[in-house]
Amino acid sequence: MSPEDNDFDVAKKVADLLKPVGKERQQKILRWVGENFEVAIAAAPAPPLNKPATPGPQGAGQITPPPRATNIKSFVDSKNPKSDNQFAAVVAYYYAFEAPPDERRDTITAELLRDAARLAQRKRPGTPSMTLAHAKSRGYLDAADRGQYRINSVGENLVAMALPSSRAVPESTHATSARRRSGKKKAPKRAAAKKKRS
Repeated sequence: MSPEDNDFDVAKKVADLLKPVGKERQQKILRWVGENFEVAIAAAPAPPLNKPATPGPQGAGQITPPPRATNIKSFVDSKNPKSDNQFAAVVAYYYAFEAPPDERRDTITAELLRDAARLAQRKRPGTPSMTLAHAKSRGYLDAADRGQYRINSVGENLVAMALPSSRAVPESTHATSARRRSGKKKAPKRAAAKKKRS
């Protein structure tokens, strides 16, 4: 990792490191990272660590998880997705982990994504089915049954660790930034060629 990596790039590298291990070990590792850096890491409910409560100053370092969002609008607002692809990941994460128990579901559909945009008071994606397909291409979702998608470990880390982030580079600017950087490097070569011809 380098200081130039944006937040999601770092999260993706962490997700790649965690892929080979099982879910239980992933949760333990992420809990340990959170405790080590004294930050709360959102995750699926897991059994609490068997540590006795420590009164006084020694217990001051214990992590208190933030209160859960009570509805999809407050959850979407708290994550502030910058694109429709990120919005699809946020919606899938909400219904998988954060929704009230009677509303939770493993997969989302185009209809559910459209309804989530209405409930979150967000501009509806033009073609929700294409938005889900694009979110899958970005690596945030996996295809399940026909027309259904579920969030994967990359999407979970995006929502839990990288969002919200004002420093995250919007998806549409990656290629543009690369072209600008390459254009700046080529400029001196063109100037040198002109001098040779003259």
